[in-house]
Amino acid sequence: MQKTNKQMKLGLFTRPVGHHIAAWRHPDSDIDANVNFQRFIEMAQTAERGRFDMLFSADNVTAWTAKEEGLQYTHYVAWIEPFTMLAALAPLTRNIGLVCTATTSYDEPYSLARRFASLDLVSGGRAGWNLITSDNITEAENFGLTPHPPKVERYKRAHEFADVVRGLWNSWDEDAFLYDRGKGVYFDKSKMHVLNHQGQYFKVKGPLNVARSPQGQPVLVQAGASEQGMELAAETADVVFAAQSTLDGGKGFCANVKGRMAKFGREPDQIKIMPGISVTVGRTEDEAKEKSARLQSYIHPEVGIGFLSTRIGFDLRGYPLDGPLPDLPENNRAPSRVEVVVEMAKRENLTIRQIYERFAGARGHLEVIGTPVQIADRMQEWMEAEAADGFNVIIPYFPGGLNDFVDMVVPELQRRGLFRTEYESATLRGNLGLQRPGVAPAAKPRELMATK
Repeated sequence: MQKTNKQMKLGLFTRPVGHHIAAWRHPDSDIDANVNFQRFIEMAQTAERGRFDMLFSADNVTAWTAKEEGLQYTHYVAWIEPFTMLAALAPLTRNIGLVCTATTSYDEPYSLARRFASLDLVSGGRAGWNLITSDNITEAENFGLTPHPPKVERYKRAHEFADVVRGLWNSWDEDAFLYDRGKGVYFDKSKMHVLNHQGQYFKVKGPLNVARSPQGQPVLVQAGASEQGMELAAETADVVFAAQSTLDGGKGFCANVKGRMAKFGREPDQIKIMPGISVTVGRTEDEAKEKSARLQSYIHPEVGIGFLSTRIGFDLRGYPLDGPLPDLPENNRAPSRVEVVVEMAKRENLTIRQIYERFAGARGHLEVIGTPVQIADRMQEWMEAEAADGFNVIIPYFPGGLNDFVDMVVPELQRRGLFRTEYESATLRGNLGLQRPGVAPAAKPRELMATK
């Protein structure tokens, strides 16, 4: 394909050893990354060498991936808490964004707003919050909030939660702090904004006791693909991490989310939609396929069936591995992801084994196995078809898979003019090409507050 003027955005979806469920069994993987912070330093610095926009770290607040503990077949169940990890990475990186997950179901707006505003100051304007509502029912058991709230209730809380957090991030104008030693005036009270929020779920006075973000506000990321998730994204998100495995699906998702934005007074270019893309690259197509097949060979069948069962919320043990997917009951945990599985299985006539092999690394996202040219072709095709503004890159195993992408795919994207050769900005918003949020609303008559 030819050069293009359209510039893509890239996130690195981090995992301790990689995204493939058997990554830890690969002889060249960072097997101890769940306890070895040095591995994450290397990962972050490699991604920054590749001029990635951001590191994206998912999270949940339970070691279990489903209620039925007999289904717990995962490649790791313990990891470094991502906010702590990103704060530690901030002084060890210069340009790459630092984005991690925090749940609105088991956190509080003031505490969360304070943490991410602080990370933004520590990193010089590179922080982002991935808003989730938690679809894992076992998380409730760690917070004494059983049963796990239903999806509709979780999203109602999430809408209010996001409003409160953004309001708190707007507590201070950019020039609120005067530091006037002579007059004894530390800040201008007229440029401090007290939230005084009283809603269905939260009562928060404010203001936030952290100064305004270097990028206006931390970047807000959202990943829901359900009706409620797309509505929340259209209203609040700066970035959407999408899960689409087909070009038509990607185009439809982008059009759906961006088409909702006008009713919230937003323009389509105020959001970047970044589908996940699982990439296995080789110097030849055969080499790439061999790399993928090698990882697949490490999957134990019990691990594969357990993993797929937890993803769809239905126990598939006892069904023939080389038979079709059975009819699934209505699922209230993650229906959008279940729909992806069912649609893919029917479309391609897949067996249960083939489905878990497909999900082993890509998790239902777009998967590309091939040469740098083939991978860049697919990424460019999605960009030009308006199925994506960029991608959240899913690496099957670290560090080899990431080095392959940075050393082979990134130069091909740059050659086509699809991707930057240098960072454009010191902030995450700047590199993503997102508008800087306006300063706080006009204040009441000016009043200066002297410190005691």
